[in-house]
Amino acid sequence: MATLAEPEHDFSKLPDLPDDVFTAPLKKPEHVGDDWLEPKQTVYDSEDDAIWDDLFKRQMEMLPGRAATAFMEGTEKLDLGRGGVPEFGKLSEELGKLTGWSVVPVPMLIPDHVFFWHLANRRFPAGNFIRTRETFDYIQEPDVFHDVFGHVPMLTDPVYADYMQEYGKAGWKAMRYNRLKALGSLYWYTVEFGLIEEKPGDIRAYGAGILSGPTEVVYSVEAESPNRIMLNVDRVMRTDYVISDLQPTYFVISSFEDLYRQTVERDFDKLYKSLGAGFTYANTAVIDVDYVVNRGTLEYTLRGGRGSGAKPV
Repeated sequence: MATLAEPEHDFSKLPDLPDDVFTAPLKKPEHVGDDWLEPKQTVYDSEDDAIWDDLFKRQMEMLPGRAATAFMEGTEKLDLGRGGVPEFGKLSEELGKLTGWSVVPVPMLIPDHVFFWHLANRRFPAGNFIRTRETFDYIQEPDVFHDVFGHVPMLTDPVYADYMQEYGKAGWKAMRYNRLKALGSLYWYTVEFGLIEEKPGDIRAYGAGILSGPTEVVYSVEAESPNRIMLNVDRVMRTDYVISDLQPTYFVISSFEDLYRQTVERDFDKLYKSLGAGFTYANTAVIDVDYVVNRGTLEYTLRGGRGSGAKPV
């Protein structure tokens, strides 16, 4: 059966990118190789460490009862609050014992095919810099706090860790069909902004984009504005998303096993052949196939979102 990934690929080395695959061009810094890995992790100073500690404290005050149990347990297992920016070598040693993953430093956003390759080898690329006080509340490019605090605790969950590796392998199939936008939408609505219903009526966040910022933690699980819809992979991969504001719609899973089954066991060859190059559904849409947990008022979005000063209610 055709699946999410490309089983014939050898991921022991970075595969060549075919000429007929369309990806966003990124200028590689001269000091990194084709793998885009930094020679070593940044040596953070006392102010950098203080920024990490302040961000960590703020988030941990917001997350109990709102963050997925797996995430909260992951932060404890990795002791991310031990003080200062975590040292990747030590973090990788601890994470490796749990699920075989490691954390590696990269200078910036990296090309899709390189990112997929690292995930396929159970390496999570993390930004080798931290935000400033001036960008404390919002930063456009993911920094070490978003990447390590937001993403890495979930990699202590064995099923989720396997899902992330399979997603990395899947990237090569999506590129072959030039359907990176569709696969990117799946990443956005699960890895970055996913919700999980841990028990009836108890919806929590597991997506890093939610967990690494204070406003969306509350908004995503408690506000009346956003739609909350049970995950349907085919539907999600046809759905547009918001990059620089709170999401009008979130997708909810019932378990990480369910997420794994819906994606890794899906016939993606057939799906990619049926998808158009663009998105079918707006990020505000509720359609007839949706299992709706909460049909939102969309008040925040309709009032103009962040740029208008609308309250995230």
